Amino acid sequence: MNRKLLLMAVAVTVTTAVHAQYVTYNHDSPKQNQVTVMETGTGALSPDLYYSVLHNKYKKSAAAKNKLSFRTLAGINLYNQVDEAEAIDSALVKRAKVEALNVADRQADIAWLAEGDKVSRQMDRFRRNIDRILLSGGTPADKERWTEYYHVYQCAINATKDAYMPNAQRKKEYLRIYEDVARQNEI
Repeated sequence: MNRKLLLMAVAVTVTTAVHAQYVTYNHDSPKQNQVTVMETGTGALSPDLYYSVLHNKYKKSAAAKNKLSFRTLAGINLYNQVDEAEAIDSALVKRAKVEALNVADRQADIAWLAEGDKVSRQMDRFRRNIDRILLSGGTPADKERWTEYYHVYQCAINATKDAYMPNAQRKKEYLRIYEDVARQNEI
């Protein structure tokens, strides 16, 4: 029983495979001739009577209007664009290198490493001066006003640390904050 079932399955599979291959190739010589004329401009359109009567204008110009000349011109035009593409590519690569340096310059806060101690010392001095306001006869309103100034400078320092700017600009900002705090300490 199993042997008969296996032989029937093999027979059906082989028959289907043979039939599928037989149907897939159906040569049509007139269609092939038309495609050859359209693609390369060589060959002849057949049947001749059909093209003479119904498509006479196409028959006369088909060989001259083939796709081969258009493909050749397109290839030449693309070849001319290679130099422009290489120039654009090299410009983009140079720009990417510059931008990578800009991003690296903006991410690491080297300016704080250089100027941070000096600014921190002035801010500590400013904080000590604020704490002495009440001891030297100032009012709580004065202390609150100077504490607000302290918070403004602290906010400016934090904003400069978090800002997306070059280190040279950061250093200028840190030095401006330092000068302002030093001026406030002298009052």
